[in-house]
Amino acid sequence: MHMYTEIIKIIEGGLAGDKEKVRNYSQVLIKNLNEDGEVKLARKIENIILNKKSSFTSLDGFSTKPVDTESRMDIVEITMPQIKREEIILNKFVENEINIFIDFYNKRDDLLKQGLELPNSLLLYGPPGCGKTTVAQYISTVTGLPLVTARLDGLVSSLLGSTAKNIRKIFDYASKRQCILFLDEFDVIAKLRDDKNELGELKRVVNSLIQNIDSLNNNSILIAATNHHDLLDPAIWRRFSKIIALEKPQKDDVKNLLIILLRKYEQNIINNSKKLDQLTNVFLGCSHSVIETIINNTIRNSIIKNSKDITIADILKEVYFYKYHNIDNEDDYLKYLIENGATHQEIHENLNMPLRKIQQVSKLEKEE
Repeated sequence: MHMYTEIIKIIEGGLAGDKEKVRNYSQVLIKNLNEDGEVKLARKIENIILNKKSSFTSLDGFSTKPVDTESRMDIVEITMPQIKREEIILNKFVENEINIFIDFYNKRDDLLKQGLELPNSLLLYGPPGCGKTTVAQYISTVTGLPLVTARLDGLVSSLLGSTAKNIRKIFDYASKRQCILFLDEFDVIAKLRDDKNELGELKRVVNSLIQNIDSLNNNSILIAATNHHDLLDPAIWRRFSKIIALEKPQKDDVKNLLIILLRKYEQNIINNSKKLDQLTNVFLGCSHSVIETIINNTIRNSIIKNSKDITIADILKEVYFYKYHNIDNEDDYLKYLIENGATHQEIHENLNMPLRKIQQVSKLEKEE
């Protein structure tokens, strides 16, 4: 029976609370079952679809979200992420710490029986684009807990008193449900110090945050992410049982990320150690998200142009435009491509540059 795709889509729809998706793929499944002669099972599923008018319950308890008093906008987002292990490229020591944190949660009953405090709060810090949100989504995937995301920069009100109320609403909401509360842009509270707010009001906001962190129930997880950990109040630091720095990827991490991003497409890079090393060196110092953006842009261009494969020249062109946003000097552009491993033929065929011009720039570079 050819129904595996439909079953997966139905499960995805159920976890996301997407009734329309479940209904549509159920109809496809019913059709395929009838064609395979499984009439009885098809009729049973059809009756369920027709008779069940109630909503799916997986996320029903999360339907009434807290809102900002002033704007009436939702101040949290509820998701059920599905992040595969291979999508996470981390330093092996960092990966080990994250897995230990997950194990602590999964074995929380054993820890509590021994009278040990449950480590259920995690602070992630580091440069933008280095995987803080992805790690939170991964922990949500592994534990099966819904991810309740609150961007603190979005709930800061013009009135600090309202900000404290918003924080309390979020924690009250999360405390009543088994979930992961993910506080993104966590440093925004610290940044309020620079906004000429009254010190007393600011202290009340910070105290509200600390009190709510302390009162979060043991069945939920708190994850906070910040790009500016140096701005955080020391008292807030002490509230987290685990603190992990997520830095820009090192050489091996960059190489692994390139392999993951390129392996599904026709290319002559990842099985060529010299070319892969050249490309890896080009991306050193970039964040995970920058590397992913550049490679995805390259893949899109390749598909649009109906290119038979992706070359280093294609990728270097995207790197160059990401860095400089334009080509002011064609000679400098060609020199950059050649220096970083693009062949004359690749530049000529894939980037439509005149072969004579490429050879001329290459000759001048060698003479220098």
